[in-house]
Amino acid sequence: MNPKDVALRFGLPVSVFLAVILAPNPDGLTDQGQRALAVMAFAVVLWAMESLHIAVTAVLGIVMLVLLDGVDDINGALYGFSQPVTYFLVGILTLGLGVHQSGLAERLAVHIIRFAGGSPKILYVQMLATFAGLTFALPSASTRGAIMVHIYEEVMERWGVEKASPLNKAVMIAMGGLNRLGSTALLAGGITPVVASALISDFGMIDDFSWTKWFILMAVPFYLILIFGGLWVYLAYRSGFTLPDKAEAVELKTGPIQSREIRAGLIAVGTALLWFTDFAHGLHPAVPALIAMTVILMPGIGILTWREFESNMSWTNFFVIASSLSMANALIVSGAAEWFAETLVGSVQGLRGHSTLVLLAMCFAASAVRIIMPNISGYLAFIIPVAMTTGAALGLNPVVCGLAVTVVGDSVVYYPASATGSVFIYQRAEIRASEVVRMGIAMTAIAIAVLFIIVLPYWNLIGENLTL
Repeated sequence: MNPKDVALRFGLPVSVFLAVILAPNPDGLTDQGQRALAVMAFAVVLWAMESLHIAVTAVLGIVMLVLLDGVDDINGALYGFSQPVTYFLVGILTLGLGVHQSGLAERLAVHIIRFAGGSPKILYVQMLATFAGLTFALPSASTRGAIMVHIYEEVMERWGVEKASPLNKAVMIAMGGLNRLGSTALLAGGITPVVASALISDFGMIDDFSWTKWFILMAVPFYLILIFGGLWVYLAYRSGFTLPDKAEAVELKTGPIQSREIRAGLIAVGTALLWFTDFAHGLHPAVPALIAMTVILMPGIGILTWREFESNMSWTNFFVIASSLSMANALIVSGAAEWFAETLVGSVQGLRGHSTLVLLAMCFAASAVRIIMPNISGYLAFIIPVAMTTGAALGLNPVVCGLAVTVVGDSVVYYPASATGSVFIYQRAEIRASEVVRMGIAMTAIAIAVLFIIVLPYWNLIGENLTL
């Protein structure tokens, strides 16, 4: 890295931090709130520019909260590490790792692709269905992508499809941009639902989301966006959905099923049953996830050794989520989120009484924030408290506001570097940045249209009205 890059990558975050913390204290913003806002701004810019590893930025944010008294004490700074949702994430990541290491996930993917035969259109439709279906066995979109990309590359090679062809680009850009939508529909689906559900529950002062409640609320928006997004990709690359004349039918082979795969399947099914029946037993979703983790690591009956767990566990996600929750909590308890929301309320005061227009303005603002904030945890930690506070001040249901900005923010990728779990797919498929930007703009329009035309009426039917 040359000196100019170093100066920019570290000079800009420091400059933003100093600009916020040294600025005259605005009316209504406490000193503590200003310090908390400065720490959040510093972390967000570091995350956006990737000046440090995102986990290092996360830990640095915690340290700064303590040193600058952005929170009352060390317990406040470590708030995120005390939340069950953080350990819920560890549990589901371990479950996904176990299913992956056992070979079960790859076997499922191969069998799904076999049904396509020699039809690119059937292959494409089945791939979109796989994004949702495999989530129940393998929640992590990144892990699914890492498994599936090699299988689909083999399919393209057998069919004689080149990397630059529209068919290969359609498959790979869908895998990079749409795969994670299947995950967010589930509470156990990864970073976005874990962080968003925790923030909405805390700020909305409601009970923690159950697995069933989250699925009922979020399956409709995310599955619909997946379908319409898939249709847009097909139309954009439709010229490639005809195979070369001599293309072969693909035959992907799998060996005999192993005992590890059977155990992984039983653990995954048992855990899913506990999540599906949470209305009966009342267990927090973290409990089944931690039970699954315990069984997976149990000698003799489990799937992973502790050494395998230590070596392959993504601890980055643990620290990023915990620190995001801590910084979001600091914004809330210090009053910074409320002050920011009141400022936003003032800018849209003329829309008071027009709830749909207020939410629409909020969604466009969230889209702008998402462009400059590629880290999804940072985006959620910042935008959810602000959206919920703004909504409550203008007579909107804060839970709906929180859910809406989650839908809009997680449905888009504007540039390859912002999709940490998919960037390797874009690189392998030689997808140009301009193609990712074009899809990002299209997905923003699709997400907002689905939200306002279908999802808001649906939420209203199930008891989550837009207005209070």
